[in-house]
Amino acid sequence: MSVDPEIIRQAQNGDEAAFGAVFRAYKQRVFGTVYRMIGRRDVVEDVGQDVFIRLHQSLGQLRTVEVFETWLYRLTVNTVYDYLRKERRRCEMPLADLSEEQIRLADSAAAGKDMALARRRAEARNLLQSLFANVSEEDRRLLTLKEVQGLTLKELTGIYRSNENALKVRLFRARKRICRIHAEMPAAQAAH
Repeated sequence: MSVDPEIIRQAQNGDEAAFGAVFRAYKQRVFGTVYRMIGRRDVVEDVGQDVFIRLHQSLGQLRTVEVFETWLYRLTVNTVYDYLRKERRRCEMPLADLSEEQIRLADSAAAGKDMALARRRAEARNLLQSLFANVSEEDRRLLTLKEVQGLTLKELTGIYRSNENALKVRLFRARKRICRIHAEMPAAQAAH
């Protein structure tokens, strides 16, 4: 149910009865949006009330009443996001509240993740070295500058004194050659 734009204008000018009419007209829609986004009935009313408090405080900032419904929807979504962020922070447990056992387990899990990451990086580095050992020096240099060091095509044109299109073709061909080498590698070597 939409409200007459004149009632919204009256609410903007501080008419509490007009704001009450806006509240009654949009309450179900706002609360429905809150429920669909959060999925918990126990907080719908609180978050919905926050939406209408924010609406009351900021209604004067609305420039054209023709976009009121879109503006209210955006306000509702932002209020839900704020609620979800606050809930996520509330769920985080301070380190001081953890037991010695929980801290030890967390440290152990973090160390395991660090070791796994270091192992994956080493495997990727070994694979890259193996691939680069099987391409020409020219391909190795070009791919290192572009893919490893992250230089842009514009930066490469300065180094190679070549136009961008020619470099794109060279890169495409170098990538194709290295992909072919990777595909031809024994499965055990390609996996490491």
